[in-house]
Amino acid sequence: MNRLRSHLELVPMSFGKVLYESGDTLRHVYFPTDSIVSLLYVMENGASGEISMVGNEGLIGVALFMGGESTPSRAVVQSAGTAYRLPARRLKDEFHRYGELQLLLLRYTQSLITQMCQTAVCNRHHSVEQQLCRWLLLSLDRLPNNHLAMTQELAANMLGVRREGITDAAGKLQKLGVIEYRRGHVTVLDRPRLEELSCECYAVVRKETDRLLPRLPPPLAGSIQEVSEPLGPRLLAA
Repeated sequence: MNRLRSHLELVPMSFGKVLYESGDTLRHVYFPTDSIVSLLYVMENGASGEISMVGNEGLIGVALFMGGESTPSRAVVQSAGTAYRLPARRLKDEFHRYGELQLLLLRYTQSLITQMCQTAVCNRHHSVEQQLCRWLLLSLDRLPNNHLAMTQELAANMLGVRREGITDAAGKLQKLGVIEYRRGHVTVLDRPRLEELSCECYAVVRKETDRLLPRLPPPLAGSIQEVSEPLGPRLLAA
């Protein structure tokens, strides 16, 4: 994959930045390093709900190599950071070489579909508190520490619920000593307890992701492999 390395551009990912809107032609794909991007489905009345999130385990733009060129979802930065951007044509050309990258991208797509399906089930059958726990855990898996930016409005939009529901759920978690919430920031104090309070949906998604995208050995300090794992290092270092 050395053919791609010179075409990668490290770009800032500011909170709230829209990478593409529903129906847009995908001109780039993004490999988040320390940022998180939410894929949202937006209704005609403006209401939205998160169908999946992507961090350093994957990429934004799977529709490109699946043959669609566009997607009905919106991609918006949920947690600020950086990402590597690659022109769409470069990725498509590499994908159609039918090599290791193609297999890796297809395995990632399967893990993403699992997350989408489980999110749909979770939103239908589980409480707002359980949904919030799942969302926090999935976010933590994509961040380098136990701190994340979260306003009640953001969480409500992501989960497609009323803001009051998020207020109640976050308040319960704080009273239990699981999280500390203040001024738009959440610190997870007790992750094992957070996992206990979550529904089975988080464990299903995590298990399938680990099965399809096993973690790599720790990279050498200062190497390009440090930018993300597991998808990023395999693309950039192969």
